Amino acid sequence: MADRKTKKYARIHTQLGGLLGQCSHPLARMATINAILYHKMDSFSWVGFYLVHNGQLIVGPYQGPLACQVLEKNKGVCWAGIRGQKTIIVPDVHAFPGHIACDSRTRSEIVIPLQNIAGEITGVLDIDSRLVSNFDDIDGKELEKICNLIYAR
Repeated sequence: MADRKTKKYARIHTQLGGLLGQCSHPLARMATINAILYHKMDSFSWVGFYLVHNGQLIVGPYQGPLACQVLEKNKGVCWAGIRGQKTIIVPDVHAFPGHIACDSRTRSEIVIPLQNIAGEITGVLDIDSRLVSNFDDIDGKELEKICNLIYAR
């Protein structure tokens, strides 16, 4: 199963490599990443970016059900990823203190912080699933590689 998942991410990474070369703007790249991940990964119920803007996390490009426009400061998984500057995997969001429920059907979540070329955290990739324990270290590692494509030259 792990090998199958790794191969699927490799195919996605290859596809994104070709597509993202068409435009270097980060928002265009985020939108393309969302579309590919949302439509290629069956267990992903929401794929999107929250971006740091004036000290807030505001919704950026996303695919899936309606999102929260602004996430309450220092609360929830996205802010935990920003504060810790690391990927956060939450097997059961109902057990995560301060979880922000934009979609009550979400059961697990993964958040990957985004770093620009200067190393500044600019936001997060946030992915939800309606399955408990949907995400693992393979997802974390592969999604970090995908996020590195956003600001790549």
